[in-house]
Amino acid sequence: MTERLLGYSEQELAQSPYARFYDPELDPLQPQVAEALLVGPQAYELFAPATDATSMIEPGYWPVETGYARPPDGSIRVFCLTKMPRVTPQMWDWWFGWHGCEAQRYKLWHPKAHVNAQWADGRTDESYIGRVSHITEYLGPKLVKGAIGFVSPSVMGFDEARLAKQGEVAICARVGLPGAPLKAGWLLHQLRPVEGGSEMRSRMWMGGENVALGDNPGTLGRGIAKGLRPIAGKLLPSPADLLVHNAQEMAHLAGFLPELFEEFGAAYLERQA
Repeated sequence: MTERLLGYSEQELAQSPYARFYDPELDPLQPQVAEALLVGPQAYELFAPATDATSMIEPGYWPVETGYARPPDGSIRVFCLTKMPRVTPQMWDWWFGWHGCEAQRYKLWHPKAHVNAQWADGRTDESYIGRVSHITEYLGPKLVKGAIGFVSPSVMGFDEARLAKQGEVAICARVGLPGAPLKAGWLLHQLRPVEGGSEMRSRMWMGGENVALGDNPGTLGRGIAKGLRPIAGKLLPSPADLLVHNAQEMAHLAGFLPELFEEFGAAYLERQA
């Protein structure tokens, strides 16, 4: 049962250096998320594919910023806009490197769903690009394990110099299963500054054309991946569950991220100096 422990134990609450930031209660979903769940699945043409990700660097918004769709190739597209007062994009850049070293940090993010996170390489330094995080968490009622392989924004086609100039951060990753070469899809969280804080534009493209075998598949690998799409489709989470999970964890952490960063982000600030 220890492996599936949700939240902090009494001992962790008494001894963990992060205990004062642990809050087991989640706020209600932000209005745009609640509305999207009422609307339900929408026309997939309103949800741009992963190949259009780089257009997010332009000002403005996409036709749908929060919602989900099921394209005819068996994939899912889940988008979520999260408003984050007081938060800077750099705080999230730090968080993605810092949280993956131990379960207690990961549980701060979503106390009702996160079980464990650890870096596949076993290192404990505060970096994430080029590394794989093995996670265990609940998506809705289902306990799942995943391998999140973080990549440089340039892999998805972003101009990193322009991102920096605009004060933005793009967290990009390939989503797969621990110990398996199959990649089920793409994950992207774009943070951009707005008045009073930041906004996160999350994008999850999974299944269908997003399935790949390895990070750099050749012609044979692409052919095999295409044949595996039906299998990958059966492993995909409910898009509504994925939307709720993303919305909850991002809004919850944003509520105390400035204070957490102030206490534990010194090493990150030194690297940026």
